[in-house]
Amino acid sequence: MTRRIVSADIGGTHARFGLATLDGKRIVSMDEPVTLKTADHGSFQLAWEEFARRSDEPVPPALAISFAGPVGGELLKLTNNPWVIRPALIPEKLGVTDYVVVNDFGAVASAVAAFDGSAYTHLCGPDEPLPGEGMVTILGPGTGLGVAALLLRQGGAEVIETEGGHVDFAPLDALEDRILAELRKSFRRVSVERILSGRGLMNLYEALASIEGRPATIHDEKDLWAAAMEGSDSLAAAALDRFCLTLGAVAGDLALAQGAAAVAIGGGLGFRLKDHLPRSGFRDRFIAKGRFERRMDALPVKLITHPQPGLFGAAAAFARRFA
Repeated sequence: MTRRIVSADIGGTHARFGLATLDGKRIVSMDEPVTLKTADHGSFQLAWEEFARRSDEPVPPALAISFAGPVGGELLKLTNNPWVIRPALIPEKLGVTDYVVVNDFGAVASAVAAFDGSAYTHLCGPDEPLPGEGMVTILGPGTGLGVAALLLRQGGAEVIETEGGHVDFAPLDALEDRILAELRKSFRRVSVERILSGRGLMNLYEALASIEGRPATIHDEKDLWAAAMEGSDSLAAAALDRFCLTLGAVAGDLALAQGAAAVAIGGGLGFRLKDHLPRSGFRDRFIAKGRFERRMDALPVKLITHPQPGLFGAAAAFARRFA
């Protein structure tokens, strides 16, 4: 039986809404999403109403939400945004009958479970498909750093939602010791998200400027990312190099901790870096795990290139729940 649902991907910066068609547990199609800035709307309900106004068809009474924060409890708060959602009030406030709310990287993990090979590009390790069985570590830098695990078994998959993006940053050389010391001037505790997020590049840039005794002349994050990607500013380029090194180290740490057989990297910044990461120090840091280096080098590491893994994954989670 086919049905239409709304799939929503709610992040710290953007809220995306799209209509999906499901046939049992299979996602048949997903319409072009409507993207709204969360800062332009006072609540999720107001953003939902704006989406309904823009929709070319009546909004169906079924909703799947990918939510950038923990999803347990009666009140859900976005990690990097003031919106809150009360799941128990969703039917009353939004007029839906069936709904599911999953963590944003839990949604990405659900998407990985449903994707075929066309949704990825190869990053490092053996150039082979993700395994049919075993653990897949999933992470992605964006407004924050999302982390999840996907346990693949014969006949099914289990998504494990985590807040692994908030583990401590561990320096791996003398320069990173100094970067950590600089960041501690601003943050009592420096998590990896302080580096591996949109704001993280600015944190690295300002720390390196202080270490070098040079002025930090770029103050806008978009300008900084542009200068770093173009290589037009040496401090920005150095910050991006450290970003990629740290992403490799953290991805390797998480894969070790989760006993992974493969790694998939998503997130808005992960996609943005798809051409840069293979040329960076990502692989060297990913495999640099002492006695486990050979094991790490045997793990396929993929970059998710599907344009909307959060929306697709939320729909996949809904299909598993209600099919």
